[in-house]
Amino acid sequence: MRIPLIAGNWKMYKNRKEACEFAEAFKKIYRDTDIRAAICAPFTQLDDLVKSFAGTGIGVGAQNVHFEEEGAFTGEISASMLEEIGVDYCIVGHSERRQYFGETDKTVNLKLKKLLRSTSITPILCIGEDLRQREEGQEKKVVASQLEKAFSELSAEEAGKLVIAYEPVWAIGTGKTAAPEQAGEMCAWIRKTVENIYDEETCDRVIIQYGGSVKPDNATEIMNMPEIDGALVGGASLSPDQFMEIVNF
Repeated sequence: MRIPLIAGNWKMYKNRKEACEFAEAFKKIYRDTDIRAAICAPFTQLDDLVKSFAGTGIGVGAQNVHFEEEGAFTGEISASMLEEIGVDYCIVGHSERRQYFGETDKTVNLKLKKLLRSTSITPILCIGEDLRQREEGQEKKVVASQLEKAFSELSAEEAGKLVIAYEPVWAIGTGKTAAPEQAGEMCAWIRKTVENIYDEETCDRVIIQYGGSVKPDNATEIMNMPEIDGALVGGASLSPDQFMEIVNF
């Protein structure tokens, strides 16, 4: 049985003091349920959040990782560095990483392999089409291609451990949200694509989230779509109250 995951992506927001204040406030209102909750934060806040959330069931995730174990990669963080401080999740291939920092399907694949083969950290693989691709009716082709390249040389067992976040690029930080039916249709397509690449058992294990301007007022509709197992939440995850509303969808 798939356990839903609501993960907040703080992007480049909050300092350590603000992160600790969030953690204390969120712990007071958080109730452990059959919905998993996690916060993906900047590197400087991860150790504080891991310590603050210890024993609560609230997960902590990084927003990026390098695919090499060590080396002359100024500014990068390795998977073993993340595992050392107790990180549970790591976002891989977010559209902002692809758009602004040169992330490619190849580097996404390398990062997935590194996390899955040398750590216990669960990758959150981000995929999705931009507005032009959606308007041209290419969204399914684009998403299937991203999945096939991300899964290159991954076994079915490895692929089944992933969380996949479908984030239409045109809905990230724009205030636009895919209609629940659109989101549900694409998440169903993603699950079918995973089945085509591997098998039914693997596709049934994969957690598929929707991300893109998820807020308390649309979370219930989105989460009620049968193929959606969670959400990757941006701005609304910066507020303890708003994030808890989404977790309680």
